[in-house]
Amino acid sequence: MQDFGMSVLVIVPTYNERDNITPIAQAVRSLGYALLIVDDGSPDGTGAVADQLAATDENIHVLHRSEKQGLGPAYAAGFQRGLELGAEILCEMDADFSHNPADLPRLVSAIKAGADLAIGSRYVPGGGTVGWPWHRRFLSRAGNVYAAMMLGIAVKDSTAGFRAFRDTTIRKVEPSRCEASGYGFQIEMAWKTETAGLDIVEVPITFKDRVVGESKMDRRIAVEAILLITRWGFRRLFRRSRSA
Repeated sequence: MQDFGMSVLVIVPTYNERDNITPIAQAVRSLGYALLIVDDGSPDGTGAVADQLAATDENIHVLHRSEKQGLGPAYAAGFQRGLELGAEILCEMDADFSHNPADLPRLVSAIKAGADLAIGSRYVPGGGTVGWPWHRRFLSRAGNVYAAMMLGIAVKDSTAGFRAFRDTTIRKVEPSRCEASGYGFQIEMAWKTETAGLDIVEVPITFKDRVVGESKMDRRIAVEAILLITRWGFRRLFRRSRSA
């Protein structure tokens, strides 16, 4: 892996992203960052396209998983591979351009400035969303408020999936031990990072809804997140009451 001061690896999980994977790879590599594509056995041939990209660029890596097992396990496997590759800054980013690759350097800069986790946040001053109907914005906001209330965290956008981690943060919070498999994984990782006393910085970004392909969010994933947050929250309150 090339040396960029601190070596940076962008991890992009994919499932049926054949039309997006080449342009997102080009965008990431144009910034000088290495790329790891984690494909969950996409039936549309995303994995084969990823292999073709890797064959022409030694800084594009591919991790094939046999089936769709969820966002959390995909990122956990990606983080493990990233540490094996020697990455010092490990970034999360969607494949569908809902996260603007041009914002990656700002997340990386936050880590280089001392943060343990930098989150591309929609809900700090300067952040926002484009292309969402009002009810989706409401549900997202409400979910973040509920997570903050139940878990006692200060993060404004704990559901955000655009992030940069210091390698030492990944080693400390152990993503492979997370309970959530869906988007609750992002909340759990933010919670574990804050609970560990590590420094979290929220960097304002504008989130844009995908143009090509279909969203992977569904009701089952949302229900899993709500149930887990509720369980974690009551567990936290119970432990606090016992220690009082």
